[in-house]
Amino acid sequence: MTDTVTIAVDGPAGSGKSSVSKEVARRLGFGYLDTGAAYRALAWHVLEHHADTSDAAAVVDAAGDFDYAISLDPDEYWVRVGETSVTEAIREPRVSSAVSGVARVPVIREQVNTMFRRLVADSGLPGVMVEGRDITTVVAPDAPVRILLTAAPDVRAARRSAELTTQDAAAVAAALHKRDASDSQVVDFLTAAPGVTVVDSTDLDFAQTVDAVLDVIRSGTGGSR
Repeated sequence: MTDTVTIAVDGPAGSGKSSVSKEVARRLGFGYLDTGAAYRALAWHVLEHHADTSDAAAVVDAAGDFDYAISLDPDEYWVRVGETSVTEAIREPRVSSAVSGVARVPVIREQVNTMFRRLVADSGLPGVMVEGRDITTVVAPDAPVRILLTAAPDVRAARRSAELTTQDAAAVAAALHKRDASDSQVVDFLTAAPGVTVVDSTDLDFAQTVDAVLDVIRSGTGGSR
């Protein structure tokens, strides 16, 4: 058992769950766990094996020597596979296109979810913001605070476009829609499960969204950390 508090945050692409979760972690002195990075890193690993990420057997085989490590420090974020730093590489388009194929393999999801729980339990931190796609329902269904962070599709596309200055808004919107459609075949990340608090940031700026999430956490943990 661990005294580490898990704050579970789900949300679609472009909802701000990563940036908001990082800032909330800083404010509370918590760790930050980007669960999507694990699937991205595994997709990168499978590609490095020159295997087909749409082939479940090939993915499971490649996962056999998947030596994964990730920082839980929101201010010193890094991701490694073995001795290789893949922090930047896992954001490459070729990896983004391969993630859904990896994530839809049931045995992989079970293994990765177990790893997430172990990372939190072994962190030694007072709490960890765990964000991703099925955190509130599968990874940490018993977390004291579970949040679905969302926003209107056009707002999410505009925010993602602002982050990716090398791509035009239409291309970003199309890519986001494609990713949502693909990922929704794996997990329902747009509907809040019972007991999950929805934070809709459509009409909120970044600071307001952070404050809204902090309010939910303080209410759910019975304190004002």
